[in-house]
Amino acid sequence: MRNHVGPLERRVEQSTDVDLKTQIIRFILTGALSAVVDFGLYLVLWKVCGLERDIAKACSFIVGTTTAYLINRRWTFKAEPSRARFVAVVVLYAITFAAQVGINALLNTTLPAMKLSLGGHAVALAVLVAFVVAQGVATVINFVVQRAVIFKMH
Repeated sequence: MRNHVGPLERRVEQSTDVDLKTQIIRFILTGALSAVVDFGLYLVLWKVCGLERDIAKACSFIVGTTTAYLINRRWTFKAEPSRARFVAVVVLYAITFAAQVGINALLNTTLPAMKLSLGGHAVALAVLVAFVVAQGVATVINFVVQRAVIFKMH
């Protein structure tokens, strides 16, 4: 008996066939937008709303990564919705959440207390450096795992 693959299965399988260069560019653009959402919300929750710094970072991370997932699934990897992918992304984001919040907290407590003005507010330079480093680590982990594992799932 011949194994028949219908048009939907073929489309789902082909939908993840985006070349590496295009994926990297799209992932970086999506990440930049998501980082703006993340960092902007982080500052608003922390400086304007008065939330504790690590709680503000945790909340902003959730919103930023949700933004990234939705855009990456549809645009970067051109993948159809899938329960298995969703569960895998939740696990991945839990890992990168812990890594990012932990790195952010560690660097905020160990870096020198230099200040810079951002939007009329004095912000410790450590806050910006910690955010960028934590974001960078999470971005690399996310891209490698999403490309190699999550969006290769059928």
